[in-house]
Amino acid sequence: MPNASPRIALVGHCGFDSGSLTRLVRSTFPDADVTAVNQQDDLTPSADDAPSFDLLLVNRVLDGRFDADTGIDLIRSVCPHTPALLISNFPEAQADAEEAGAHPGFGKSDLHKPLAADRLRDALGQA
Repeated sequence: MPNASPRIALVGHCGFDSGSLTRLVRSTFPDADVTAVNQQDDLTPSADDAPSFDLLLVNRVLDGRFDADTGIDLIRSVCPHTPALLISNFPEAQADAEEAGAHPGFGKSDLHKPLAADRLRDALGQA
């Protein structure tokens, strides 16, 4: 997807965090299509089974209506189909997310650090 604008979902985040993450994504990928997702149905692939998003930025504690109890559980269920990374400051949660199939994520405390943008680029294969 090097020439396409990435479609990125902010999964299970409150409004304030969604705004902060949107600013990060757009500073890294100015043409990105960023969508806040707070219900499971919005993650369902389209009729042709193509993923609706190129990357999911998943909150550790989901805000919304999801089939999964935690962000890590959600990652476990979607990662075979859609790349994801966890947004969490807790190293043990990051390790669990990676074990579940996620790309290395970052915490909200990293939003203004180069690490966050680097992790987005890595997850989208644009490092």
